[in-house]
Amino acid sequence: MLGLLPELIEQIVIHQAREGVITPLGVKLESGPMRKSAMTLVDRLRYLRVALVLAGLACLALYPLMLFWPSGWAWHVGHSDYPMMIVGIYATLGVFLILAARDPLAHLSLIWFTVWSSAVHGAIMAVQTVTQPGQMGHLAGDVPALFIVTVALAILTPRSQLAARPGTHNRAREQA
Repeated sequence: MLGLLPELIEQIVIHQAREGVITPLGVKLESGPMRKSAMTLVDRLRYLRVALVLAGLACLALYPLMLFWPSGWAWHVGHSDYPMMIVGIYATLGVFLILAARDPLAHLSLIWFTVWSSAVHGAIMAVQTVTQPGQMGHLAGDVPALFIVTVALAILTPRSQLAARPGTHNRAREQA
């Protein structure tokens, strides 16, 4: 019985998408003054594409930010191999987020990885910022940047590829 719940949720989301208007959280608005603030699925994907490009560019900007605003972006003073390793990881992620903007629905796992890893990374850095002397500048730099990426992508990203692309549900079942 519980195994049918995800399929039922997918069908509801597909139906809402076909009806036209959904909020960023997937709630359909019937009518009234709130209807004007609702986002169509097409608008939601357009904003997601923009958010992916901006997040990708932010990842690519990490190294210059570490150089020009070290109190908000660099965690080490003096020589350390760590900064270049983290820059390499984020530069790679940035390139792939920009590429994912072409077809976000085909890259949902990358987007959700970015959401969850940014949330975890931001939470760890927030704790480290308030517990380590001299690191408070990060509360105005990389910590809020990670949470902004987390929230923006989480709100705009569809919860399921099958729900976001009507018709793929049956094909996925046939291929299994």
